[in-house]
Amino acid sequence: MLSFLTFSVLYFPSMKNQNKTIDVNAKADAKDGIFGLPFSEDESQVVYLPVPWDVTTSYKIGTHKGPKSMREASPQLDLFDLDYIEPFQAGLFMRPEPRTLVMLNKKMRPVAEKIINASDAEVAGSKTLQKALSEVNQASKQVNDFVYAETKKLLVKNKMPVVLGGDHSSPLGAIRAYSEKFPGMGVLHFDAHSDTRRAYMGFQYSHASILYNVAQECRGVNKIVQVGIRDFCEAEYQYTTQKNSKFKVFFDRDIKGMAFAGTPFQTVARQIVSQLPELVYLSIDIDALDPRFCPNTGTPVPSGLDYLELIEIVREVVRSKRKIVGFDLCEVAPGKDEWDANVGMRLLYKMTALALGSQGLLAPLEGKSN
Repeated sequence: MLSFLTFSVLYFPSMKNQNKTIDVNAKADAKDGIFGLPFSEDESQVVYLPVPWDVTTSYKIGTHKGPKSMREASPQLDLFDLDYIEPFQAGLFMRPEPRTLVMLNKKMRPVAEKIINASDAEVAGSKTLQKALSEVNQASKQVNDFVYAETKKLLVKNKMPVVLGGDHSSPLGAIRAYSEKFPGMGVLHFDAHSDTRRAYMGFQYSHASILYNVAQECRGVNKIVQVGIRDFCEAEYQYTTQKNSKFKVFFDRDIKGMAFAGTPFQTVARQIVSQLPELVYLSIDIDALDPRFCPNTGTPVPSGLDYLELIEIVREVVRSKRKIVGFDLCEVAPGKDEWDANVGMRLLYKMTALALGSQGLLAPLEGKSN
């Protein structure tokens, strides 16, 4: 086990903004950065990477608007936190959306829809559709390579890059970069879906395939713990429960069953966290939550975790003295109002606080236990 001192010195050695004056009781200025904060990227320990990508989304599009919607909603957040006094003092910065990805998403979505709207037999028998499929797969690889390169650059600088999707295919490159820096890490995956389909509809890097691709391509990932899963095919069930020992699945049905039987949720959280190694990466699809928190997400499914249940599981990671090395947040899609973005940006801030807190870089609120 790494000692905290070793971990902090090697990976996240300093915070630069403890003396930066920010009035936490004043109205945030939306002209400043995310959460109304005035930090530059150089001043920030955490750098949010927007990935506006939802080309292979198989139900509802719109998650490519997630990063921008969370950024626009974020100044409404109160920065005070009951776990950690001032999480923002680590420095939080969100980059502008990469124009290349915005344009690539716009260009490739109509191409992908040709495949989505056709049968498997039609795709197999059409050279035109096969060409379209190849183009989408190549574009998806381009996105993965871009995210990998940008994440790796920030990790070299000992910053914590956080991918904001986009659909859940968005963070694959980031997870690969993290797994290279933190070999042996576990992925704690919150989702309604298993996301372990192999090349769903022929899309090699589908949003429905990311955890399959993590298991295949991210050799540094030692364990994948899935939570809230309630929509999956038979092949995914067999793959995660019988064919790949890296996986441990906590199905939504079983989590609810323990609650119905009177099991305290903290006991459930401890069971989940006990399956993880010392170093943990969080991959969060917002549809892990009950759809009342995210009605406009790309593929909503009834039931799911309560907002505070998800947070409690992550708090248990911190209590267990495991280290959250990084995370992503995907599939937030704005509707006609700001609700989904509101929930998304608040979850983003809380996960940021808990990740930094797990590394010992934030002071707990006096008199409170993590």
